[in-house]
Amino acid sequence: MERNISVIKDVNGNQIVIVNDIHFKGKRNINWDEVEQYLKQYIGEFIEIAESKEIIYIGSDLPDEYSGSKYTAKLKGALAKAKANAAQGIPEMIEIAQNRRFQENLERKHEKNAKYGWYRYDSRFAIPVFDENNDVLRYNVFHAELVIRHSENRKLYLYDIINIKKETSTPL
Repeated sequence: MERNISVIKDVNGNQIVIVNDIHFKGKRNINWDEVEQYLKQYIGEFIEIAESKEIIYIGSDLPDEYSGSKYTAKLKGALAKAKANAAQGIPEMIEIAQNRRFQENLERKHEKNAKYGWYRYDSRFAIPVFDENNDVLRYNVFHAELVIRHSENRKLYLYDIINIKKETSTPL
């Protein structure tokens, strides 16, 4: 699927991934099965974080976790639409990630796939808001946390994107 993505800097010099097209529409419900199918195109790719030079891999567990996690199930309205459409900008969101934080693995079910713990990074993305003529009115900017698992094979894998919050004071 073709992607229409760009990375810009805001007035403070911070990077934002701009998702220019809305592939996953819907005021009420997002079809998370479609999002999961979309994400499968990334499996096997790896992306370097510009700030730290770490390599983040996309594993086969990402599509299911991203679209079927407890966090995703709780999302409603604009935040669900934002997460679904953020899927288009995942490589760029990894590239601009910053503020790495470590967290030990506390769950037995992740003993292998997160043997060496978890990392969280901050990233930002924006999606357009259209008027009735399909012209862009503005962009809504969101902050998100990338959840990265440190696997038994010592590689870092994107696991999910969580804690998506709309920013209220970021003019684009």
